[in-house]
Amino acid sequence: MRIRTGSDDKGSAAENSRYRHQRLEAIKAAAAVFAEKGFHGASTRDIAERMGIKQGSLYYYFSSKEEALGEVCLFGIEDYVRRMERIANSDQPFEAKLMATLTSHLSSYREKNEALKVYNDERLYLPEEKRKLLKRLGSGYRQLLEGIFEEGIRQGVIRDSIDCHFAAQAVIGICNAWGDIIVRDQELDIFDVIQKCTDLLLNGFSERRKQRRGETVVANA
Repeated sequence: MRIRTGSDDKGSAAENSRYRHQRLEAIKAAAAVFAEKGFHGASTRDIAERMGIKQGSLYYYFSSKEEALGEVCLFGIEDYVRRMERIANSDQPFEAKLMATLTSHLSSYREKNEALKVYNDERLYLPEEKRKLLKRLGSGYRQLLEGIFEEGIRQGVIRDSIDCHFAAQAVIGICNAWGDIIVRDQELDIFDVIQKCTDLLLNGFSERRKQRRGETVVANA
């Protein structure tokens, strides 16, 4: 019988840490391949070549190409759902929460751009059970965003005729559309995009006049 020692624990922890790091690299490699070739156009050999390892060694991290796709999609969405939870639960005013949401969502495309692209484009190729988990995460994200709009209505910051579900879906749609552009154009100024999207969502297209509780203030009157 072998007695586990403290050095054994440290060695095991180091091995686990090394494995997690290597598996993360495998997920990123899979994301890059799926983003470039699509799920059906990619192979496990492509992923292994991207990592610089033999194809057989890839099964140390994924049992199949399908599992690799699932892990890439999960990697793509989990972090910004957690960020959304922090934004929704903060004490910031509505305008700040909306800008924080856009910043979090759009910057995720620069940080994990390939994984998010794969999540948006390829997740439908996963089996139903795996899609359900991703759908729950996506629905949770949307519901948190709906809550921010509902809070804005309660605070009197936005009009009470706003359909919060529609508004949340619209914000997500804008972020996804610009996210695709961000992925393709690495030179794009992401913070300029965030500011313009925030201004558009808060102020719309109409010419705005100075108002004091609904009463138009005429300059130099």
